[in-house]
Amino acid sequence: MGKTLDVAADRAFDQTKTVLPAEVARGVYLRNAPSLQALKLMHLMIGTAGGRMADDVRHEIRLSDIRRIDGMKNHDRASLTPLFEELRAVVIREGDPTDDTQRVIVGGLLDHAVLDRKDPISGDTLLSWFFGRMFRDMAEKSNHWAILDRQTVFHLSSKYAVLLFQHVASLVNLDRMNAKTFTVPELRALFGVAEDKHKRFAELNRWAIKPAIDEINHLSRLTLTATPNKIGRTVASVTIGWQVKDDPSAAKRELAGSKVGREARRKGTAETVAAAFPESGSIRWTPWEALVREHAPRPTPDMELVGAKFRDFCAGRGLPLTAAGIEKTFVAWVSKFRVG
Repeated sequence: MGKTLDVAADRAFDQTKTVLPAEVARGVYLRNAPSLQALKLMHLMIGTAGGRMADDVRHEIRLSDIRRIDGMKNHDRASLTPLFEELRAVVIREGDPTDDTQRVIVGGLLDHAVLDRKDPISGDTLLSWFFGRMFRDMAEKSNHWAILDRQTVFHLSSKYAVLLFQHVASLVNLDRMNAKTFTVPELRALFGVAEDKHKRFAELNRWAIKPAIDEINHLSRLTLTATPNKIGRTVASVTIGWQVKDDPSAAKRELAGSKVGREARRKGTAETVAAAFPESGSIRWTPWEALVREHAPRPTPDMELVGAKFRDFCAGRGLPLTAAGIEKTFVAWVSKFRVG
């Protein structure tokens, strides 16, 4: 048995951290990279299994426990089913098929999952799954790992940020290593970018690399940098550097605080969370939209309708839109929002 399982077992009772085998964290063997929500579910599944991730056993979690996690609060059986389908489709490949001296092994992350019927007494739903044999073999043999802050992972807002964060986290504690150079194709593979998307490096940098690094720097214990390396006028590779922050308190405060205004604070265009709900118009393209998308039941409602209905709600209770705690009131209200 490799060392990764020992580390995961030792941290089984630490609900703030997840131990990932480096082979998964670095995306070395992952193909068909899952969506952001599926990645978060994968982290939760591996974290729940802990030191037993290599065992051929049924792992379980209750829907109510998932709903306690920031970024996954609004899931139900209907929304989780396609995420399990995504994870079932993930392909793990070990070995280079172009190298005749290597053995190539192909397998999957997930064998099967069961989303049980709602319990008529508790109203809860039990979710269970078996990891695929290849994933279990890989985890059992793994001697390198990433220890990830769960709160950071569940607050990251793009799959690019999650994939880069888990990759770098698996390298942070390696001796004499504080940077890694990726060819542009390697970066595209790490991010799971489709062949027909972001073909030019400028597009890849604008939509994937830079936003991922900015968000990781804002919400984690790490500070990352990206340095393009050119051959002539063409960017051939990118060196990703990292260091652990001496004082991660700013990131911890951001994780503990409101998501409203987070992007503006990250970009330096705002110092504080939005203090008041807009008096009129749609809330689309405002920080309040992010709260709707996170907390409102599916399907996501029309932003103009949400704005109008919440103003009516506040007016009916004599609650000013500038009241202290208006954001908390809005989150509680929108989590129960129904059209009609």
